[in-house]
Amino acid sequence: MRLLVVTIIGVMLGFFIGISFPAVSITKLHFPSSIVSYIEDKNSALTAQAILNHAWTTARNAKGNDTESSSETAMKIYVPTNPRGAESLAPGIVVPESDFHPRRLWGNPDEDLPFKPKYLVTFTVGISQKENINRAVKKFSDNFAILLFHYDGRVSEWDEFEWSKRAIHISVRRQAKWWYAKRFLHPDIVASYEYIFIWDEDLGVEHFNAEEYIKLVKKYQLEISQPGLEPDRGLTWQMTKRRGDHQVHKETEERPGWCTDPHLPPCAAFVEIMAPVFSRDAWRCVWHMIQNDLVHGWGLDFALRRCVDPAHEKIGVVDSQWIVHQVVPSLGNQGQSEHGRAPWEGVRERCRKEWGIFQTRIAEAEKSYYEMMGVPPPNVTFVH
Repeated sequence: MRLLVVTIIGVMLGFFIGISFPAVSITKLHFPSSIVSYIEDKNSALTAQAILNHAWTTARNAKGNDTESSSETAMKIYVPTNPRGAESLAPGIVVPESDFHPRRLWGNPDEDLPFKPKYLVTFTVGISQKENINRAVKKFSDNFAILLFHYDGRVSEWDEFEWSKRAIHISVRRQAKWWYAKRFLHPDIVASYEYIFIWDEDLGVEHFNAEEYIKLVKKYQLEISQPGLEPDRGLTWQMTKRRGDHQVHKETEERPGWCTDPHLPPCAAFVEIMAPVFSRDAWRCVWHMIQNDLVHGWGLDFALRRCVDPAHEKIGVVDSQWIVHQVVPSLGNQGQSEHGRAPWEGVRERCRKEWGIFQTRIAEAEKSYYEMMGVPPPNVTFVH
């Protein structure tokens, strides 16, 4: 028993001496001369004191490096919720969104914008439609920022209009509306605007008032909408035909066999691509659905329903603020004549090809998704 107690006490004493050893300065330790002489005899190049000093210094440096490394790691910023690529920035300096508000080159930045437009309207234009666009712009109040996409490269000629000097102009030759939209209307760029109008240039707006239109869109909680179309001009679908006895309508009857479900396009949840209006939330979804290489947007109108829910309630046509589609093929004339055909014929052929490509892509994407989830895809067919 005595031997056992002595052993335990010895082990405990050794343990406590061991853990307290780093706190003792090696340079202050003195060993019996016999031990020092023995070590020196074995290795005349080193003294025992030097060996112990070296061992302690190495251990201390290793501990210091570990502490320094841990400290550096703790001081590095990494915020996984920041936008991709900005994880190393402190959240307070990250600005993920922008706008089209022009700013001064002088003065206090806080005083640059005494007034900020709440909505954005874009037109894809050529100089031949200058007067028509001038009439259209006058239907939009100062609450609307104006952005013109120029497909013919003629920009300075618009300066005869006072509003044009305040508008944003983007010029790339021979491009279509959805090409511009994909590249210049990223959701983070237009996030400050409540609604985004993406309109063609050949629209008659005599019976249209933008402020009244916005009031009705909000009243009927439309996330995606368009003005009703004059029934006698350029009408393709019954859904977008203006109804004289309605403020807004959200569904219609089409030709027999065109609608497999009364809540699906083209009988509901449907607007055309000539004059759509999107809420900022709906546009964030729609923008991601626009294909980078498909510039005409054909087929997009049938797919818009995927971006709002329930689509047959959130997509509609505003009848009391209506427009006329003048069907001016000015962009079509920007095409190239091939094999004796007129330029617009090649453009129209490309439109039809893009429609088929888009339908195939979205069908295959959804099929792949449902297969991955292990559920059968819904059986939905559309008019081609």
